[in-house]
Amino acid sequence: MNQNPKITQLIGVSPEEFKESILTDVRAELKTLSLNFQPVTPPEYLTRKEVSEILKVSLVTLSDWNKKGILKPYRLGNLIRYKSKEIENALISINKS
Repeated sequence: MNQNPKITQLIGVSPEEFKESILTDVRAELKTLSLNFQPVTPPEYLTRKEVSEILKVSLVTLSDWNKKGILKPYRLGNLIRYKSKEIENALISINKS
């Protein structure tokens, strides 16, 4: 069985220079990643009243839109909530039709 370890030799570069070169590249890559990083924000939930005020419709219209599938309500026990992002998307789709 051949157990030769893989060896890489660098000629004309000291170990410290090689280490610094790697660190410089890693730091540059981390800086690029940190500039483009967008943390995941949890969805914001709105009450029926807040949504009706935003959309300027009555609670009855809101219930009707739930039944028609225009809005997607989320039940949390006895409470009904809506994701704010989905409300924005619903506004866009309502305006298109």
